[in-house]
Amino acid sequence: MTDQSGQKIAIIGGGPMGLGAAYYLGKQGHKVTVYEAGDRVGGMTASFDFDGTMIERFFHFICATDYDYFEILEELGMSDQLNWVNTRMGYFYNGRLSNWGDPISLLTFRGLSLIDKARYAFKVLYCKGLKNFDELDQQKATEWLKKWLGPKGYQVLWDPLMSLKFYELQDEVSAAWIAARVQRVAQSRESLFKEKTGYLTGCSEVLMIAMQEAIEKQGSEIKLSQPIKQVVSENNRVTGIDVGGEVHAYDTVISTAPLPYVSQMVPDLPQQDHDKLARIKNVGVVCLMFKLDRKFSDYFWLNINAPGIEMPGIIEYTNLNPLNGKDHILYVPYYMPQTNPKYSWDNELFYEEVVKVFKTIRPEFSEDWIKSFHASRYFYAQPVCEPGYLNMLPPMQSPLQGFYMADTSYYYPQDRSITESLKMAKQLVELAVADR
Repeated sequence: MTDQSGQKIAIIGGGPMGLGAAYYLGKQGHKVTVYEAGDRVGGMTASFDFDGTMIERFFHFICATDYDYFEILEELGMSDQLNWVNTRMGYFYNGRLSNWGDPISLLTFRGLSLIDKARYAFKVLYCKGLKNFDELDQQKATEWLKKWLGPKGYQVLWDPLMSLKFYELQDEVSAAWIAARVQRVAQSRESLFKEKTGYLTGCSEVLMIAMQEAIEKQGSEIKLSQPIKQVVSENNRVTGIDVGGEVHAYDTVISTAPLPYVSQMVPDLPQQDHDKLARIKNVGVVCLMFKLDRKFSDYFWLNINAPGIEMPGIIEYTNLNPLNGKDHILYVPYYMPQTNPKYSWDNELFYEEVVKVFKTIRPEFSEDWIKSFHASRYFYAQPVCEPGYLNMLPPMQSPLQGFYMADTSYYYPQDRSITESLKMAKQLVELAVADR
């Protein structure tokens, strides 16, 4: 679509970042076309009908520092749909279910010595107060955590989270990435004794649809089920995109697709960019969802560290968002490298394993409690952010004139969230508009 300056702009990807870029361009008077390979907007934020309940395929929550998220809710007249809840965290360790996440729970936890507990508390306070992550960007997370917490503290608190998400890649993760995750949650607390987490009435779906409607009102368009075959260029300048064998002319192309797809999609990138893209590592996810007829626990987030259990945690989403007030929905995410044999398990094998874990944690659990089951998969779910990660990425403003790219990798050291997607969308727009 042609904007007021006579330029034609295409955006690849209809997730929060792609929609954000289209929306912010539209606010400046530009008209764009968004191409989304899936049949709906949202990307990893997209919702589906889970046996009569519209809900995200992959769980989402909101923190008190998600300012770009709050800003767009305000602009779209949706701030009254934001809800805050004092959620609880638990820990299943050594066959025992314990409260977690506040000073009293830490003091009464049986898995650590007083010294280990003090070291953990200092680590959280240190992360909460960090102003920049430059020093941690040069360190490996496993080494940094072991230094802070000691061998026992690391084994109890972090080893299952690292080894059961990154497996053989766990020693490649940056300390800055871990510290930023700790900081985001720590800064969202209402007090030392109260965890505060947010959700949107109607789930993220309502925001994605509202953004889609706003973009269309601005005069732009969104094309679903339109995978991009190739970004076409000539004399080192973008000239268009190939969609299903048909080339559409564009002067500017902004890609928000996962970076592993970019090399094949944009063959005319400089070789150094192809080399950098080839180095990027991701892990995939198989996210199981269970709808129960009763509550499983009182915890929104339940960490697990127990022999024989190969999952780091359970998210009982309805302890954050009650939805219809009757059903109880749990997410069980399995992150792992795509080369792990377990990644190719069929859904039934995952189901059987999770049911055994449910019975281990709550011996009275019965399969009769389960009303529905669903599994979602995402091949490139989580970048493996190494020390110095941003320097390893190709530039967002490509040497191929008219082409810009970003995905969740560029959030580093921050983790994936809608607010980071919107923040990155603003940066892409700023680069593209300034260049033009």
